[in-house]
Amino acid sequence: MNILFFLKPKSEVNYIESSITIRRALMKMQAHTYTAIPIISEDGAYVGTITEGDFLRYFKNITTGEPETDLGENVLNIPRSVSYNAVSINADIEDLISKVTNQNFVPVVDDDNKFIGIITRREVIQYIYDKLKANQLL
Repeated sequence: MNILFFLKPKSEVNYIESSITIRRALMKMQAHTYTAIPIISEDGAYVGTITEGDFLRYFKNITTGEPETDLGENVLNIPRSVSYNAVSINADIEDLISKVTNQNFVPVVDDDNKFIGIITRREVIQYIYDKLKANQLL
């Protein structure tokens, strides 16, 4: 089975650009109530994913005596603790399933590491559920 069956294309995905500030990134995550969001470079490459936890750990520095945080800094200055690994457009279903079990979504990239969309855990689970139900295994 081709993993593109599950793909939510980039045009339908909210993401943040790698050049934006921490403030703008937070505002976008809050507006969409996301717990994680992909980061895309100006040339369209997948950079990584930033999570609420990454922001929390970063802001914790304010209360532990570290230098004050500047919300105008670039979002890439926030260390990311979890690596949301992308899959290639040519990945097989086994690779997708191994990643989607540990990530809410899996970023999908083309051969040039350009971000083309995501596959959500929900879509994969729904597909498996539908197959089990159709085969009367539930």
